[in-house]
Amino acid sequence: MQAATLHQYDKDMNVQLKLENVPSPTINAPDEVVVRVGAAGLCRTDLHIIEGVWRDTMDPEGSLLPYIMGHENAGWVEDVGSGVKSVKPGDAVICHPLRSCGICLNCRHGEDMYCDNGVFPGLGANGGFAEYFLTTERALIKLNKNVVPVDVAPLADAGITAYRAAKRAAKLLRPGTYCVVLGIGGLGHIALQCLHELCGTRTIAIDRSPHARELAKKYGAHHILDGGPDVIEQVHELTGGGAHVVIDFVGELGVENICWKMVRQGGQYFVVGYGGKIEIPTIHMVINEIQVGGSLVGNFTELVELMELNAEGRVHMQSSQYALSNINSAISDLKAAKMVGRGVIVP
Repeated sequence: MQAATLHQYDKDMNVQLKLENVPSPTINAPDEVVVRVGAAGLCRTDLHIIEGVWRDTMDPEGSLLPYIMGHENAGWVEDVGSGVKSVKPGDAVICHPLRSCGICLNCRHGEDMYCDNGVFPGLGANGGFAEYFLTTERALIKLNKNVVPVDVAPLADAGITAYRAAKRAAKLLRPGTYCVVLGIGGLGHIALQCLHELCGTRTIAIDRSPHARELAKKYGAHHILDGGPDVIEQVHELTGGGAHVVIDFVGELGVENICWKMVRQGGQYFVVGYGGKIEIPTIHMVINEIQVGGSLVGNFTELVELMELNAEGRVHMQSSQYALSNINSAISDLKAAKMVGRGVIVP
């Protein structure tokens, strides 16, 4: 099969993925499923993989390379193991990003992302920047008849990451409150829609990109800011003292030390993007009783919920499509912030 493979890490992002022919995955266990890839999402985590940010976690011995990235996958079932009962060849599916075991305590609690024995295709195992990839029955959700893989693949990770953060935020946001969504890109525009579906908060969208601000307008943000040097003051003025919740989809480049300053007393800062370092004076945290916490992808049931919202036309995904043969152009566009919405790689 054809696949885009990474052969070395490079913090300066000067390397390119190589398009080459590699063996197709095969069934080796009763619960395994081979999926014919219809589309695979591209995100900043893929940039961080190339940069080597994930190397200590996913490849500490340096033995994984060459390796196929791609952790947001949807397509059609191609082959199934002898124990698979819920899907059959030809079924259109979206794949939860983690191949979880189902029997550890974390899985029993429904938190797939905490699985003690999880395998993450695209981060530590071959993923979906290829014609086929291997997963398990437990990871699959059948698509609604009016939904096609190319339209939803990034919801497998970007979507549930945004949905989980919005769902957690919604529990804190009554009508009349304010929620800042910083970074209206591949995740932020989905979170914005989810917030409007899940609660009655007023949303403030912040992004330096004019294209992103147009997305924010399209999806109903109540206020839209360009992230200029006085953005903290703007938020405090709009909200009368700071936002009740700030959701940060950037998490680096200095943004992480702007966001916490937008939070009002007793508010919450959710960190979703990553790569930077947060530095908050402890006296500020104590006096203002602000909460700071990370938000990690999403579990299987959250993906089911998000797919229901998508199938009903209540949450849409804006995407830019690239052929697998043009994956390096897609990576360049993502790096240069030229991509509108989420990048989607189509074999």
